[in-house]
Amino acid sequence: MYQIKKVAVLGAGVMGATIAGHLANAGLEVLLLDIVPDKLTEQEKKKGLTLESTVVRNRFALNGVQGTVKGRGFYHKSFAQQIKVGNFTDDMEKINACEWVVEVVVENMAIKKSLLTEKVVPHLAENAILSTNTSGLSVNTIAEMLPASIRKNFLVTHFFNPPRYMRLLELVPCKETAPEVMTYMAEFTRLRLGKGVVYAKDTPNFIANRIGVFTMFNAMQHMVELGMTVEEVDAIAGPATARPKSAIFRTCDLVGNDTLVHVGRNSYELLPNDEQRETFQIPDFFNAMIEKGLLGNKVKQGFFKKDKFEGKPVIYYYDYQSGEYCLPAKPKFDSVLATKKFESPAKRLQAIVAGKDKAAEFAWRNLRDALIYTVNRVPEIADDIVNIDNGMKWGFNWELGPFEMLDALGIASFVKRAEADGIEVPELLKQVDTFYKFEGAQQFAWDITTDQYRKISIPPNQIKLDILKRDNKVVESNSDASIYDLGDGVFGLEFHSKMNAIDTDILNLTAKAVKRAENEGVGLVIGNQGKVFSAGANLAKIAGAIKAGDFNQIEQIIRGFQTSLMAVKYSHVPVVAAPFNMTLGGGCEVALHADAINAHAETYMGLVEIGVGLLPAGGGTKEMALRAIEMSTPYRADISPFIGKLFNNIVMAKVSSSAYELADMGMLRANDAISMDIDSLIADSKQKVLALANNYRPRRPLENVKAPGRNTASALKSLVWNIAAGGFATDYEAEMGSIIAEVITGGDVPTGTLISEQYLLDLEREAFLRLCGNPKTLERIEHMLKTGKALRN
Repeated sequence: MYQIKKVAVLGAGVMGATIAGHLANAGLEVLLLDIVPDKLTEQEKKKGLTLESTVVRNRFALNGVQGTVKGRGFYHKSFAQQIKVGNFTDDMEKINACEWVVEVVVENMAIKKSLLTEKVVPHLAENAILSTNTSGLSVNTIAEMLPASIRKNFLVTHFFNPPRYMRLLELVPCKETAPEVMTYMAEFTRLRLGKGVVYAKDTPNFIANRIGVFTMFNAMQHMVELGMTVEEVDAIAGPATARPKSAIFRTCDLVGNDTLVHVGRNSYELLPNDEQRETFQIPDFFNAMIEKGLLGNKVKQGFFKKDKFEGKPVIYYYDYQSGEYCLPAKPKFDSVLATKKFESPAKRLQAIVAGKDKAAEFAWRNLRDALIYTVNRVPEIADDIVNIDNGMKWGFNWELGPFEMLDALGIASFVKRAEADGIEVPELLKQVDTFYKFEGAQQFAWDITTDQYRKISIPPNQIKLDILKRDNKVVESNSDASIYDLGDGVFGLEFHSKMNAIDTDILNLTAKAVKRAENEGVGLVIGNQGKVFSAGANLAKIAGAIKAGDFNQIEQIIRGFQTSLMAVKYSHVPVVAAPFNMTLGGGCEVALHADAINAHAETYMGLVEIGVGLLPAGGGTKEMALRAIEMSTPYRADISPFIGKLFNNIVMAKVSSSAYELADMGMLRANDAISMDIDSLIADSKQKVLALANNYRPRRPLENVKAPGRNTASALKSLVWNIAAGGFATDYEAEMGSIIAEVITGGDVPTGTLISEQYLLDLEREAFLRLCGNPKTLERIEHMLKTGKALRN
């Protein structure tokens, strides 16, 4: 039986240090070791340190931790304290207390051999798991260096960079790795580290880098052939082709152009029988960029660089023909524009390859070559298509995996067009009609080892809403929301509007979901499995009503919002919110009113309404007031510091950079929870509901609450105007801050005046309407709708 509580990370470079950081994120004790420096830095000399000083001997590990803090590798800066540092000379015996040792030194076989055989093997605990983070070296070649007793617990754990944010983890066994070790590590890394695990074979670059880097170099070839610019390619090879906004060349800059050149050269050298080996030859212009030091984001110049033009910030693109940077041309193609009306990535793919312009031709060529290359890699790099598709979605942020793309394009039509181009098509594409299919609620994938479809199993601790929908578990729905039967008496409310923006349809179904849970079940989960929990309220409707001068409509919208969220808060059964990713404005207010929050670790949550000239009026301002009062009451303390912190959440539009920061913001409480595995979030939230349902005591609307009052409001207003006087806020932001100060403190009343929760809601609503009447608010809303950015007017 394996149980990992303490992990040693050997190597404190960027990758090793950030792996250590993410292990600390998971609550593990971490030992981070690196080599002993052979000379002092100038700063160390000035401090009078010597090569024997502990801080010098541990310098590389210490710098690694500090770099991880600076690079936001920790969910919370305090987690850095869970990492103990040391060095390979003084501290190797400490790895004996670790259940998992992961080696993350440079990709050099001689260095790895020396570290593993001379330093690790003598101190490794019996039955400890040992892994290497290599991406280019053979796991079996490394395993041959190790004793047989260790090989059974040895494997590759290939993290993608940065480990906190990139979900993919490729697991690669050696010939002697015990199956139970692979099973344990897959479950442990999925649940504790939140990783998307794929099983790869012992081939160069494994799955994601093999396909992803091929796709990038292939894009460079077609760019040159078609006489296109890097800016044009990135306009095509992003969301229009079901890939991330970083597309091709922004991804190159993000990864590091020198890293890509290294991977390309390794691929060329290690893949002599690859039919597309020549694609990995580094283009001359790319080599020239490396020679000039244009390495990407880490040096702030690569295929793109930020600079100024006529005093304004501009992102220049690199002209590979002239070797100079050019002003952005912001290319527009009809085929790309045709994709923008589709939310579905499959429909976007279909739309762009149906186009007739140069962009459509590039998209087709790059997709054609990448997809055929992928098919030809089975079973070389993996035995099943699901691993490959997941690898590209989790490692390169593709919206669809290669085999899902083939299904979207239609395999038969893809084959016909590729053959018309004179391209040799794999026989597999002529034998299969579709790689994925559903039979009722069960999904199947084509199994190349048996030439038949195989069920795709879902772990027991996961709930997939698309599967429930096919299983007729939707009990009520409208265009923007659905109510699900999650089983065991628990219902689920899903938002599915654009960006899950909250509108009347969502609010109406929220009230119905609460009623249904009260009458037919034991509780409710509010969550979804889209890209974001909720980007906020429907601003377009508010803007339209302001332009029309229809303030009655605005008042009705806000009143309805408040009523729905009060129904959530005072439900007779427990309600758990499951926020993740963007949880802004109205989405944040939904979460704040639930009995409990079960958030994904990567939750970016905040009350950001001031950015569009408004204040939180769905109960968000009211909740900050009540929480400040609640925090100060047990201590009979001055409320000022408590309400000041929560007031700051609103006026500074503060957004958490992780779920763990929400506690500091007063938005996460002791009975709330955080899930690392995004796919388990709904199921974890359901379990939270069931736990709360036992002996559940419904809450009651608050009465006789002591208002902070006008004196506290004055102090908050003074703070706001001081910020404005210092040039850190506009006059209108200061004006809005003053209005918010009045609402959060209970209005123009003496300190200690008894008020009700409903009274605070009324203040919110009145202030919201007042701000809607200011032309500067409409300017802010329209700017946000047009650009996606806040206007500081």
